[in-house]
Amino acid sequence: MFVCLCLILRIAKYASTSMEIQRIYCSFGAPASYLNMYSSILFMGYIAANRYMRIVRPLETHMLQTVRSTRYICIMTWVILLVIVFAYIAVFVSADKQTSAHNGFDCDSFHNNLIRQIYLALQITSFSTFSFVLVSLILFYWLNVQKLRQAQRTMPDHPGNAKLSKSKRNMRVLVVVFCVCFVPYHLVRLPYVFIKPLLHDCTAAQVFYILKELTVLLAVLNACLDPLIYFVFSKTFRAQLNLQRFRQSE
Repeated sequence: MFVCLCLILRIAKYASTSMEIQRIYCSFGAPASYLNMYSSILFMGYIAANRYMRIVRPLETHMLQTVRSTRYICIMTWVILLVIVFAYIAVFVSADKQTSAHNGFDCDSFHNNLIRQIYLALQITSFSTFSFVLVSLILFYWLNVQKLRQAQRTMPDHPGNAKLSKSKRNMRVLVVVFCVCFVPYHLVRLPYVFIKPLLHDCTAAQVFYILKELTVLLAVLNACLDPLIYFVFSKTFRAQLNLQRFRQSE
């Protein structure tokens, strides 16, 4: 839903030269895209943590792995993200906006000093969140590999090794999707925010802007790869697909 909303507003932003269209996109479209991106990042981190706990405690169900706890974590995540997004939208809409624009009506054109400080704080917080999840994913994958190697050395013919190998492949899929979609964006985005005011060469600024937009495209690609992640990690999801396929063949 958020991706569709962002896509519609983003197309309108580039297709129109209207200042109001640009303001609407910067007020609602851009925050919605951030909401979609960082909810995906956090939930991918939750998936990795859940898979790791299943490997460490294969015969136990941790308190955080229960359906009730999972539901609470999901609700809390959405509530926190929505509060941040709506607070930013409220401040953005109520603040005085600049009447001029530059760099293709970039959203920075509408920032006053208050919005600019809030925006920088959110960018730093977002980058910190991304970095924490990225390090966690790599750490979980490495610990998974170590667990598999240890099991193969001590009990090479144990049937549980096949399950560990499958878990390693699943974690690899998660790490690869995460790195392809989100690492390029964050490697460009934070430097872009701080370096852009220092760029007086229009060509350099335009190149940086195009590079940032290409990384946004990769980040949006995550919405297309989410079904792959669900297919790899969820037996219930695969069972539902097989059931639908069976019904269609009847």
